[in-house]
Amino acid sequence: MIVLLGVLVVVLGFATRRNPLLVVGAAGIVTGLLGGLSPQRVLAAFGTGFASSRAVTIFVITLPVIGLLEHHGLQEQARRIVTRFAGLTAGRFLALYLLLRQIAAAVGLNNVFGHAQTVRPLAAPMAEGAAERRLGPLPEKAREKVRSFAASADNVGLFFGEDVFLAVGSILLITGFVNTTYQTHLEPLDLALWAIPTALCALAVHGWRLLRLDRTLERAVAAGREEAVK
Repeated sequence: MIVLLGVLVVVLGFATRRNPLLVVGAAGIVTGLLGGLSPQRVLAAFGTGFASSRAVTIFVITLPVIGLLEHHGLQEQARRIVTRFAGLTAGRFLALYLLLRQIAAAVGLNNVFGHAQTVRPLAAPMAEGAAERRLGPLPEKAREKVRSFAASADNVGLFFGEDVFLAVGSILLITGFVNTTYQTHLEPLDLALWAIPTALCALAVHGWRLLRLDRTLERAVAAGREEAVK
């Protein structure tokens, strides 16, 4: 039980708002030492973990590329494109993005969309452009709300869509655990099919919230103008 003190290190580190990388690293070191591992074996465990999941470092390439594109006007071009569609509002655009994100995740294309490569440089600016075309300049709070809803559309679409894909890690983990522990024969396809109603409900509920975003923005812009007049 003493090895669980590593969890306490994580809790204290996040509670005091320390650097997450340092907190997790310190928790791993504490857990390894309390578990009876030598410093050399703890270091070897870190090295093995990094080598087996080095695909995580793909952001080292992604972020500079996105930054370079933004420097050359990617967000401005995205705003210009969306303003050409007269009937496209911020809420409708994000609802469409939610649908596409969920469909892509359901067929295993989790990395086609995402916060770094799509939401920040494209989806959020396009939603802002659609809102500005209808309502004019947005107050800062309204602009942040559009960005937060853009991020939520990606999160909800990925979270509930990926479970429909039967080869996703969570599905395989559940089936492996259940079959081993309870001596059953649960197939990944069974879980994937049962995830479809949940995904549809998530699409309906959050899609409705996204469509209501237009009214929320109208009220926010009207309130901002009233404050400006006062």
